[in-house]
Amino acid sequence: MDCCDESSGQFRNFKKEDFEADWIKVAECRLGQVYRVKLKLQQEKYALKSFDTTLCASNFYRRLIEEASNMAKVKSKYIVSIYGLCTEATAVVMEHMSNGSLNNLLASHTLMWPKKFQMIHEASMGMNFLHSMKPPLLHLNLKTSNILLDGLLHVKISDFGLVHWEEGMSKKLFVENLTVRGNISYIPPETFTQCPNPPGTTFDVYSFGIVMWEILTQQKPYAGCSMTTVLLQVSHGKRPCVEMISEQKPLDCDQMVNIMRQCWDQDRRRRPQFSDTVRKIEALIGVLKIPGPIQCQENGDEGQKSDYPWLVSPVHKIALPEMSDLPSDDHHGKDSVLSLLIKKDFGSFRQTVRREHVSKQFPGAKSLLHYTVASGDAESVEHVLILGAEVNCLTARGYTPLIIAVLHRLHEIISLLLEHGAAATQGDEDQWTALHFAAQNGDDRTVRLLLDKGAVADAREKAGWMPLHLACQNGHDTVVRLLLSRLSEEAVSERESQGRTPLHLASAYGHLNIAKLLLSQGADPNATDCSLSTALHLSAEEGHNRVVRQLVKSGANVDCADSRGYTQLHLAALKGHTGICRQLLLNGASPNPKTLKGWTPMHLAALKGHDATVVQLESQGGCVNIRGENGWTPLHLACHQDEPEVVEKLLATKANPNVLEDSEGWTPLHVACSSTSLPSVLHLISHHADVNAVNSGKATPLHLAAQHGCMPIVNALLVNGADRTLLDSSGSTALDVARRCEKWEIVQLLEK
Repeated sequence: MDCCDESSGQFRNFKKEDFEADWIKVAECRLGQVYRVKLKLQQEKYALKSFDTTLCASNFYRRLIEEASNMAKVKSKYIVSIYGLCTEATAVVMEHMSNGSLNNLLASHTLMWPKKFQMIHEASMGMNFLHSMKPPLLHLNLKTSNILLDGLLHVKISDFGLVHWEEGMSKKLFVENLTVRGNISYIPPETFTQCPNPPGTTFDVYSFGIVMWEILTQQKPYAGCSMTTVLLQVSHGKRPCVEMISEQKPLDCDQMVNIMRQCWDQDRRRRPQFSDTVRKIEALIGVLKIPGPIQCQENGDEGQKSDYPWLVSPVHKIALPEMSDLPSDDHHGKDSVLSLLIKKDFGSFRQTVRREHVSKQFPGAKSLLHYTVASGDAESVEHVLILGAEVNCLTARGYTPLIIAVLHRLHEIISLLLEHGAAATQGDEDQWTALHFAAQNGDDRTVRLLLDKGAVADAREKAGWMPLHLACQNGHDTVVRLLLSRLSEEAVSERESQGRTPLHLASAYGHLNIAKLLLSQGADPNATDCSLSTALHLSAEEGHNRVVRQLVKSGANVDCADSRGYTQLHLAALKGHTGICRQLLLNGASPNPKTLKGWTPMHLAALKGHDATVVQLESQGGCVNIRGENGWTPLHLACHQDEPEVVEKLLATKANPNVLEDSEGWTPLHVACSSTSLPSVLHLISHHADVNAVNSGKATPLHLAAQHGCMPIVNALLVNGADRTLLDSSGSTALDVARRCEKWEIVQLLEK
C-alpha cells in the first residue's frame, strides 16, 4: 500500500521511519503493547498497537491486514478511528486517546453518578453504531479496557473487529481465544453450552451489561474467582452482585440497573437491541439533564482540570498543552514561525516573526502568543508582546496566555504576562481563573504572584468552587494557608453547588493538617451539604481514622443522619472500617440507628461481609436480631449475600436462626438454600435451625435447595432430618420441584 495524505481520510501503511524515535509505551495488553508515537511531518500524536505474533493465533495478523482497511472506514465520534497499519512493527495505527482506558480510570478515580450515566450512554451509542452497519459489525471483545477516553473524558469504543467467529469454528476454540484475552467475565452463558448458534449481536449486549455493572460499581466482576467458578456461576444464571452498587445511588439508578439486567439476561432472545437500549438510556439521562457528548479539541486546549464536577480524585490527572500538539503551518512551509517554535529555534523565530503572524488565528481560536507561551521561552514571549499581541486573547475554550503559562508552571512568563497587563481575574468557559488552576496544582509560587496582581481569592467557577475548595481537596497545605490569609473569616465555611465546604473536601480525602487548619480558623464541623452529610460522614465512609478523631475532638456530632437516614456509624460499618466504628461508639454514637429503609449499622456490615465489624458492633451494643426492611435481620442478609463468616459470627453472638422475615415468612435457612450457600446452611443447622420450617408458600428449605439444584445442600438437609414428603402450597414435594426444574441429579437423590 502506498502512503496517502492522512487528511484525505485514506487508509495507509506507515513505515517506522515515519514516526519520531521516542516511542512511549502507554499500555501493556495480553497480546502486545500500545505506544504513543508522533508523526514526523505533521507532528501529530497517534496510538500504535503492536501485536506479539508468538502470542496470537497463527493467522491473526494476516487476517487483521485484510480487515484493517474496512475497520478504518468505520467513522463515528463514539468509535476510535483507525488510520492504517505499520506492518514493520506488526501494528495498527489509530487515534491517540489521551486519558487511556476506562478500566484504568474506574480503578483510579471516583466518578460522580451523572458522569457514570454519560459514559454508559456514550458506550451504548458506539455499540449501536457498530450493530447498525449492514451486516452488523460484532465486537466480541467488549470490556472496559477496550473503551478509551479522550482529553475530556468522553468514551470511544476500541478494538472492534479483532475477534472473529469463523464458519465451522468449535465453541471450545472460540472460548479459548477469548479467555486468553482475559475476557471470561464478559462471555455470555450460551457460549459455554452446546448451543450450535454462532455468536450474534446478543453476545455484545451481554458484555455491555457487565460493562455497565463495572461503571456503576467501579469494581471488577467476580473478583478473586477462578475461571471455572465464573463459568459455572454464569452458566447457572448468577451475575455480579447488584448490591455492590453504592447505597448512595440516585433514585434513577434503579432504572439503569433494570436496563443492565435486561442486557445480561440468561435468555439471549430477551436481551434488547442496542437501539432500544440507547433510547431507554437517553430517556433516563434526559430526565437527569446530563450534558451530552461534545467534540474534543485535539490541539492541547484541554487544560488541567478534569471533567468537573463529575470526576473526583485526590489528585486530578493533568493534561498540559505541549508544543508537539502544534499543527503544521502549511501556509508558510517547513520554515514557518510555528515550525521554528516546534524545533525550539527561538533565535530564528524572533528574527522571522512579523506583526502579521501575531494577528493570525490558528485552529481552536489560538493565537501565536498562546503557542509562544507554551514553548516556554520568555524572551520570545516578550518579543511577540512587543509586536502587538493581545495579552488577554482567548482560545475557543476561553484560555488566556496566562492560563497556559500557569498550566505549565512557567513562573518567569507568568510574571512577564502580568507586567504586560494580563488579567488575573479572567476565567475560561467554565469560569476557572488562573488562580483556580494554580490552586488545584499546588503551585504556591504562582498563587502568591496572582494574588499580588489582583487575582480574586474567592472567585467561583460555574459549579461554585473557589480556589480554596480545590486546594483543600488536593491536599495543598501551603496554598490553603496563602488563600486563607487573603480571605474573610466567613470564607472558611463557603459552599460549592453541592453544599460542600472546604472542610468537607479536606475530610473526604483525608488531609488531616488542612482539616486541623480549617477547624482552627472557625470551620463548623457540623455543617451539612445538600445531602445533609457532614465532614464526619465523609471521613468515616472513606476510612480516614485520624480525621475522624480530629473532627470528634472538635465537637462533631457523632449521631446525625444524612438525607437517607445514614449516620456516620452506618457508613463506617458499610465500608468495614472497624476502628472508626469503635471510635464513634466510644464517643457516644447510638449502636442501633435505622436508615429510612430500616437498616442498622449491623445490617450493613452483615450485607457487605465485614465479620470483624459485626463482632465490634455487637460488643458495643449492636443488636444481632434487629429487623430492617421487610423484617430482614442481619442474619437473613448475610445468608442472602453468601457470607458464611458473618453467619458464623452472628450465630455465635446469639442471632436467632429461626426468625421469620415479614413478607414471605422466610427463615435464614430458606435464604441460604436459595443462595446456594452450603457453608451458611451448615452453620445454621449446627445452631439448630429448623430444617422443616415452612414459609408463607409452605415451601421448606428442601424445596428451595431442590429448585436451585444444589446437591450438597440437599444432602445436608436430608441427613439432618428434612422431610421429603412435605407439600408446598401448590401441592408439590421437593421431588416434584426438582423434576419441574429439570434438576435430574436431585431427582435421583430424592427418589432413593
